[in-house]
Amino acid sequence: MNKTIWKFELETTDNQTLKMPVGAEILTVQTQNEIPCLWALVDPNQEKEDRFIEIFGTGNPVGYDMGVDRKYISTYQLHGGSLVFHVFEYTGV
Repeated sequence: MNKTIWKFELETTDNQTLKMPVGAEILTVQTQNEIPCLWALVDPNQEKEDRFIEIFGTGNPVGYDMGVDRKYISTYQLHGGSLVFHVFEYTGV
């Protein structure tokens, strides 16, 4: 089985869904030309599944209701560091 690294462009929005191959391993989020991008190690032959991404700006509330589960991925900056965002994968309730 060969894997490859895929890039997924993100929107700076609270919630979004990415279609990724089953079992994809999220590696990092960084900006490329002022666009936030997520890189993942994937098996391109796998079927696609929905992965749920949440982005929170510094100082904004992050809800941790009973049973909410998130995994931190990375932090990125825009506009020379004047805006800072933190990316999580929402993994369920």
